[in-house]
Amino acid sequence: MMRADKRRSRFVLCLRNDGADDLEPRKVYQVLPDAAAAREGLARVIDESGEDYLYPAGYFVRVKLPVAVSRRLASPPT
Repeated sequence: MMRADKRRSRFVLCLRNDGADDLEPRKVYQVLPDAAAAREGLARVIDESGEDYLYPAGYFVRVKLPVAVSRRLASPPT
């Protein structure tokens, strides 16, 4: 199952944080699939705390990374 999760991993670039202390502008974050949140204009992002939280989708822009980079970022830190 982890392998399928890695294939679906998506990344976003934070453009602004409007006071959200756990987000850094100009930093790449992993975003988790959450259809209900997306319908509400939100993105489920793993932030600086290491936990996933909902933030306004307008804070981010989706980025396409090379497969090797995407896999490395989706893996737990070593």
